[in-house]
Amino acid sequence: MREKIYNAMMTHINSYIIEDALRCSARILRFLPHRPLNENIVFVAYGGGKDSSYIVSFVRLIQLLMFREHNTTFRLRIATNRHSGMPFAVMENIDRVYKTLGLYDDSEVELLLVDGNELHPFDVNAPLPQHIKEKNQLDILMTGHRCWGEARPTFCNACNLSMVNSIGLAVSYNGGVDVVVTGDSTRELRAYTVWVRQVATKFGLGEQKDKQSFSSFLHTIGDISSHYFQDIYGKQYNEELQTAHYNRGRLIRNPLFFSVYRDTAYQAQDHWELLTNFLGFHFDEVAFSFTESDCANPALMAHLRGLKTEHLYGRTYKEGIAEYTNFAINLMRKKDFPAHLIEMMQARYATPESIGIMREKMDNYAKEVFDLSEEQLVCMLYSPFAQRGKNLYEYLSKEKPLLYPYLEHIHTLLADSTSHVEEQNTLEKLLVEMTHLSMGHLRVIYASDLSSNDRTTPISLILANDPHKAVISTLHRPDGPVVSEVITGR
Repeated sequence: MREKIYNAMMTHINSYIIEDALRCSARILRFLPHRPLNENIVFVAYGGGKDSSYIVSFVRLIQLLMFREHNTTFRLRIATNRHSGMPFAVMENIDRVYKTLGLYDDSEVELLLVDGNELHPFDVNAPLPQHIKEKNQLDILMTGHRCWGEARPTFCNACNLSMVNSIGLAVSYNGGVDVVVTGDSTRELRAYTVWVRQVATKFGLGEQKDKQSFSSFLHTIGDISSHYFQDIYGKQYNEELQTAHYNRGRLIRNPLFFSVYRDTAYQAQDHWELLTNFLGFHFDEVAFSFTESDCANPALMAHLRGLKTEHLYGRTYKEGIAEYTNFAINLMRKKDFPAHLIEMMQARYATPESIGIMREKMDNYAKEVFDLSEEQLVCMLYSPFAQRGKNLYEYLSKEKPLLYPYLEHIHTLLADSTSHVEEQNTLEKLLVEMTHLSMGHLRVIYASDLSSNDRTTPISLILANDPHKAVISTLHRPDGPVVSEVITGR
């Protein structure tokens, strides 16, 4: 079976990829700590996008090359962290890659699916648990209501922490792993490690003694995660702060990082034949969204920019979309996306008609995936409740004028859970409908600071050195003046 897969791969890859794999195979052979070879477990995190699909296939090729030469090879563990923004088309891409590479049928391969703190064997048809959907929705709302729905913190902070959490779970599972393979360069890994330490220092967290170990890295991320979610949810919401227990102790095996960055170019255009014709990778209309090929949330980020420009700035939805697409397409170019994929994305937002189609799709996506209506998204964009209702007057006067006479009553309800005001039951019901948040969560937001560039909230500190942002020139009202604004996204 392995020989059959190997021969099939040879017909779809260029000679330089084979040379890259041979060189990398010799390097990883020296890197593996155990003999015989099949006592080594190599781990790959697989998000289901174009780049991670190539990394999985490249590591599989190395596994096959090593078997052909030594009649034995390392064991391979692959794990996918799932979240609400991952359309089923991504799971189908993963399934096709696994079938094509013969991974389902290889006894030396273990395929895992991570849902929150739960690990399962990978199953393309496994439904996403309801509690994951609810948690993802709540993460978006509790963060977005603190930062005017800014794209990166609203959609990516909790998701990124969850991703690291899933890696910790997968590498500690069933005796652990020896090597973690990544496509990031050594420089990128070092920069990320430094960033993690800096954030931990800014959060006032204790420093780990063994700074170089993977256990220490996971422990620090776990501390950051706990600190972040405690700020977002409040200390009383301990049940929503659950993280995996792996990062509170030491891993059975303390794995080493192994980067394939120096051995292979994994930009999509360099292996298009392998990716599309052999692996069967499909760029789904929803899953392929600006810089992501495994997440629909960036299209929702563009939608939110359109809504913000329309509702908060009094301009047009189209103008907001233009601001976001210009920003995100520049990100695509920086990430060396193939020209035809950039053109595909530009075409989605090229005309008023296509923008209208995408707006409807994102309204439907937000409702189906996160159970959030346009009304609830617009409310989040105003962040009307944070910092003791600093923006509540603006929100009610622009969006809910019938509720404006009850402004002080709403302040009273949010400030004190024991208070009683006129029309209390009706007001509480309306607030829950407007936000899709409970009164308890709204009171946490009311007591919390807004995040901004001049503040030291956990949201602001995490965003401070984020590379996925740019300063744009925009208008905060139709008649100007031109102002500078930081825009973030994917």
